[in-house]
Amino acid sequence: MHARIVHDLGMRIVAGEFKPGDRLPVESRLLTDYDVSRPVLREATRVLVAKGLVLSKQRAGAIVRPRNEWHLLDPDVLYWLIQTKPQAEFVETLLIARRVFEPATAALAAKVASEENLRGIAEAYAGMEAAATPEQLLEPDLAFHRRIAEATHNDLLAYIGNMLSLALRESIKLSSKHPNTHALSLPRHKAILTALLHRDPLAAHQATLVQLKETREDISEILESGLDLR
Repeated sequence: MHARIVHDLGMRIVAGEFKPGDRLPVESRLLTDYDVSRPVLREATRVLVAKGLVLSKQRAGAIVRPRNEWHLLDPDVLYWLIQTKPQAEFVETLLIARRVFEPATAALAAKVASEENLRGIAEAYAGMEAAATPEQLLEPDLAFHRRIAEATHNDLLAYIGNMLSLALRESIKLSSKHPNTHALSLPRHKAILTALLHRDPLAAHQATLVQLKETREDISEILESGLDLR
């Protein structure tokens, strides 16, 4: 029951129904609205606090925190963001974040990746090559990017790469609607892999920038055509 309340209130907060500084409805009203016990409601509030969405104060109730304090890499919060933002706006937000994160991560991986790391990235690429459908392409594509972050041997970068997987999944699902997705995706990823195998940071950085630029162009075409992944 508390998961249902968390989902509903979380979506309403992220969608802007409750704005930063607003108080959530008083406990008595929420108990009636959701038809739950006080312990269930308080557990739901604790979860929202843990996700950085609200601050719970005695006698003041739950107050929505500023957006810059939300835990946006929390899988639930990120999912709510994906569901409530206009699709084009969310994609643009993600692509800007990827442009900051991925080229530098690939450059670092080219310097410090172990042979085992490189084999793992190459295996993910082989999975992309073997994919017969866009659906089969999704998981190895995600693994390719996640393993590059892991190959930096930086725990924080690996964590960010893993947490971005949910958002990246939605982006790949959208770009896969392009009729030539397989033919377009493989050479872009192969260029990144080749740079990593040659341990060339500059080439890895540039190949990643090219991949993101062309992905943006593909997604723009899809959005202009009126397709929607949701």
